[in-house]
Formats: sequence, C-alpha cells, structure tokens
Amino acid sequence: MDFVSILAGEFSLRPEQVQAVIALLDAGNTIPFIARYRKEATGQLDDQVLRELTERLEYLRNLEKRREEIEKSLRDLAVWTPELQQALNAAKTLAELEDLYRPYRPKRRTRAAVARERGLEPLALWLRLQAPKGDVGAEAARYIDPEKDVPDVEAALSGARDIIAEAVSDDVEVRKELRALLNREGVLETRAAKDEDSVYGMYYDFREPVARIAAHRVLAINRGEREEFLKVSLTAPEDQAKAALHRRFVRPGSPAAEQVSLAVDDAWDRLLFPSLERELRSALTDRANEQAIRIFSQNLHQLLMQPPIKGKVTLGVDPGFRTGCKLAVVDENGKVLDTGVGYFTLPGQESAKAAAAKLIKGMVRRYNVTAIAIGNGTASSESEQFIASLLPELPGVAYMIVSEAGASVYSASKLAAQEFPDFDVTQRSAVSIARRMQDPLAELVKIDPKAIGVGQYQHDLKQNELTDALNGVVEQCVNLVGVELSTASAELLSHVSGIGPALARSIVAYREENGLPTRAALKKVPKLGPKAFEQCAGFLRVMDSRNPLDATAVHPESYAAAKALLSALRCDEKELKSGGIPDVGRRAQEYGLEKLAGELDIGLPTLNDILAELQKPGRDPRDELPRPVLRTDVLDIKDLKPGMELTGTVRNVIDFGAFVDIGVHQDGLVHISRMADRFIRHPSEVVKVGDVVKVWVVSVDEKKKRIALTMLKDRAE
Repeated sequence: MDFVSILAGEFSLRPEQVQAVIALLDAGNTIPFIARYRKEATGQLDDQVLRELTERLEYLRNLEKRREEIEKSLRDLAVWTPELQQALNAAKTLAELEDLYRPYRPKRRTRAAVARERGLEPLALWLRLQAPKGDVGAEAARYIDPEKDVPDVEAALSGARDIIAEAVSDDVEVRKELRALLNREGVLETRAAKDEDSVYGMYYDFREPVARIAAHRVLAINRGEREEFLKVSLTAPEDQAKAALHRRFVRPGSPAAEQVSLAVDDAWDRLLFPSLERELRSALTDRANEQAIRIFSQNLHQLLMQPPIKGKVTLGVDPGFRTGCKLAVVDENGKVLDTGVGYFTLPGQESAKAAAAKLIKGMVRRYNVTAIAIGNGTASSESEQFIASLLPELPGVAYMIVSEAGASVYSASKLAAQEFPDFDVTQRSAVSIARRMQDPLAELVKIDPKAIGVGQYQHDLKQNELTDALNGVVEQCVNLVGVELSTASAELLSHVSGIGPALARSIVAYREENGLPTRAALKKVPKLGPKAFEQCAGFLRVMDSRNPLDATAVHPESYAAAKALLSALRCDEKELKSGGIPDVGRRAQEYGLEKLAGELDIGLPTLNDILAELQKPGRDPRDELPRPVLRTDVLDIKDLKPGMELTGTVRNVIDFGAFVDIGVHQDGLVHISRMADRFIRHPSEVVKVGDVVKVWVVSVDEKKKRIALTMLKDRAE
C-alpha cells in the first residue's frame, strides 16, 4: 500500500511533506518537536494536522496488517484466487476487508453448517441456479436420508434454504448496498422500558433518522438502554431491502424461484438485518465517540490554555462544613506562606464566623493578598457569600470560583504530599486551588485529564482512545507554553516532548541535588541521552541561565545561527536579558530575510521563529488571551430575573450548547439555538471554554436549579 500517496491525497499535501513526516515519526521524533523544529521538512504542518496524519497513518498500517493476515488465512484455506486478491487490494476500510473475509471466516455451528453436514449443499446450488425447467420436489427427494435427519422433501428444502440464506448474507456487494440503505433510510426508535420517571424521559417515545441523529443523543440513548430505562430498535425500510435482494437473486419464472425467494426473505429477517443493525448501532456509537472525544479535547485545550493570573498573592479556600474551610496563602510563585481553618459555612455560630473573618482579613493584610480562589465544591455557595461579605473591608481584593475542585483537586493535592508532608489532604487542596488560579496549566497537568469535567458522557467513551487524545492535548499545551526547568514539577516535566514520567522524576532528583543552571546541564542527568535532549531542550526554559538563549524557545541546535544573526544585525545579546530586542524584526527585513537565511544556512521558518523569540524571549501564548473574570460581589439564583444582563465565563461546551458560570453557584445553559443569529453546526463555532461572554437570562427554575441563558439580547424572553 502506498501510504504516502494516500495520505497526500486525503490531506491535500505534497508527497514529500508526507514522506518527511513518516520518516521523522519512524525515527522517534515527537509531534511537538516535529511541529516546532522541523518546519522546513514538513512544510510548516501544525500540531493538529500532524496528529491527524499520524492517526490516519496508524489506521492504514493496521489495515495493511489485517489485509496480510486475511490473505494468509485464505491461502491456507486453499481458496485464494486472483479475483480475491484484486478485491482485497481494492478494500479501503477494515469493514470492507472483513466483508470479503466473512464467507471464509470460521463460524460457529450455524443452521447452514448443519445443512451442509447433512449433504444438502448440492441441492442449494441447484436451487440457486434457478434453471427455467425442473421439478423442485423431485430434486429435493433425492436428498431424503433419515439417518442424516432429512426425513422428507420439506426438511431437504429447508436445509437448502438455510445454505442459500447464509450465502446471501455473506455476499459483499449485498451487505454494502443494504448498509448504505440503512444509513440513508433507517430510523432509530426508543421507548420506555419501565414505568418510571428518569432523566431519559425525552426518549420514552422518540424516533429520529440515523442520518441526522446527533452524537450526544446516541450516547444518551446508549446509556439509557444500558441502565434499562430504554428499549432501542432500528426501523428499516424492509420493503426496499427485500426488493433489492429479490432483484439480485430471484429469477421469476423458474420453478426454483419460490424457494430462493423464501431463502432471501429469511436472509434479511434472520441474518442480514440483525447483523447490519448491530453494525449500524456500533457505527453510530463510534461516530458519537469520536465527536465527544473531539469536543472534550477542544474544551481541555482551552481550559489548559486559560491565562494565568500572574503577580498576585493568592488565598486558596477549600470549602467545607463540619471540618471547616481550609485556607492557604501562596505567594506570586506558588510558595506557601500560611495556612489556617475558618468555620463560616454553617448557620448560626456567629462567634466562629467572626473569628474566621478576623483570620482571613489578617491573612489578606499581612501578606498583601489581592486574589482569592474558592473551590467549586461542597459549601462553595456559602463560602462565596462569606468571602464576598468581607470584600468591602478589603479594597483591591477580588475572588474567583475555581472549577475542577472536588475529586480532581483532591487528586492533585495527593501529589503534593511529598512537598507538604505535614499538611492533610484538604490543606494541600487549598494550596492547589490557589495555584490553579495562578497557573492553570501547571496545576491541572497533575490531574488525570479524564477527571476534569469539560466533556460529555466521558465515562461512556472508549477509554483508551479518550486517554490517548487527552494526553495528546496536554502534551500539546505544555510544549506550546514551555516549562521553567528550575521549578517545574515532575508531573509537568513528564509531558514535555521526549521526557515521560520516569525521566521527569530523574530530572527533579538531579536538580534537587545538583541544580540545573543551564539547558546544557540536562545532559548530565542520568538516562537522559542525546535523543531525549534533542526532543525536550527547546521546550524547557532556564530564565536565570548565563546563556540568555536558554530562556527562549530557540533550540540549542540553532544557538550558533541565533548568535550569528545577532552579530549580523549588530544586536547585543545582553538585550535579551532586559526583555528582548523590539526592533530585531525591522532590522532583519532591512537586511533581507532570504539573504539572512542563506548566510545562516537555515530555512525561513526557523529564521522567523528565532526572530520572534529574540524580540520577546520566552513569550507565553496565553498572555494574548482574555483575562479570567474576578468578582467582587455575589448573586443568588433567586436574584435572577428574565431579561437580566450578566457577564459570565464559559465552563463547558457540548453538542447542544454551552454552560456559563454567571456567579450564582449553578451554571446556566446557552442552547445552541440562542448563540448566534445565523445557523451554526456546533457551539464550538461561537464559544470556547474560558471565554468571557455577555448573556441574558431567559428563564429560571429554582426547584430544578436550571438557568436558561441567551447570547442574543432580543431572545431574552
């Protein structure tokens, strides 16, 4: 199989681009490294295209492997023919390959197999020929044999029909035609499986064409069926299907036509439709799985890339009731300055609340706290109200509800056990909450991505595929931002190109004992060889290195070119330490970019990347995004009225809308129909996680805690 030609055609790329990517991947290079430092070879393909191309390459290689397995099996069975070889070579999907192999694949003991054991295959072949003349009964009578459990003519004909039905069901072209028919005309129907109210109520009497059913509905229906609230069936265009089979297999006028007709109908009812129904349900689930993973990945990317709230001493609040609220103050760099416990969430207990207010105000004033992060878990509503009540006495202080508290923050806090051995879990989670606001990426990488609630039906998805996709997103974000080598946790380092968990722990252990003052010092870390250094070095920053290029995304392999560039443009390397060289781009344009690239023996993409880094060393792409919303007041769901205008933060984007945090402890839903005054196929065309949006209240259901919002002012009814 010519993988290069196939991929070049599918991705609209030049063959040499695809060839370069395959060669780089096979040589052990990571996708972030290829995307950032091998642009000349790939034609500047970005991370996302490289990941999609890699996935497709893996599929094609698996397809070729399966093709070879099937060929070997068919040769072993002595059924190999030039026609089969041609058909196998032409198959473009695993489903097509399996259809070709289906007639020869070892089967369980079917009715057709039993009929063959009884010697009825010649009769089946005679019937399928459908000669214009002949006596069906007389021909069948020749196969009567009580010892073989064929006592009469009808038993012989019944067995022969079973053989014909199986042959019809195994026919490659038949399955292809009927599969397409079901995809076009099939209707998925659901009804209640029990007389009991549930969250699946809308599916108790539901039907929708499979060609149009949304991914989230497929997942909801699957879960409802699994939990035995729903009965699910596929309604097929049976008349069309049987008519197509009759046209293909039945020859009107032949004495055998009636028997073949009965066999064809049986093939549809007993074999084809049940099999194709399972296939179609599986295909719908696979498509829904892919869609849900894609949306989860997009949401996770946006969440991880949320701008950090830099330069603020932060108070983290882990809400609780009986055990109180754990408090932790961390400085601008995440170092813990103080901890405590405040009891202010239970009704009454005025003396305890007064003591907590005194404690918090003292912390704020003592450490110059300017931001407060409140975990979005148990007692967060009460905590938010209490903190908000203190703000009039704390000028310049604002707060933010930090999502992904609960289990995910506790998961992260457990990882901090070595750093804070004297802290209990809740104390560590208070620290995590504060750090989560200061640098979302650095803190969230400590958590299993699947535990971060920015997807839909994530527990119903194929977990291996979900894990691979989300780990890819984390890897992409970490390497896009870059990592400070002197302070990064092992969890953060493990996502850097070429490192991994074991090597990350080795780096941290070496750093604690010997320090890592430069990128070059990495080469002394045990088990970090030349290949690992090549892959990771450009994504690691050493801000205090004696070599200012260590604080940039310039790869060490390009240091000589970067220094020659500075010399050619008469720039002082020391300027990099003071924030960069703002006019380096202008100087390069005046000198001539192509001339510079030629003299430095580098490509234009690499030259442009070096210039960008020299202009603004160690730039953080997150700084260009809108800032998170910090609040100074608090609302209650009772305060909301239809038509009220609010500003909120998008917390989750799903197939049918987006959930927006408007500061009332319960996210509101903006349905896809209320997002734009034009047709959109998916909410992600309009919003993404972390976006700050203006919304209007449509309706409020206090009992069910449901808030309907709109992003269109004229639809705030």
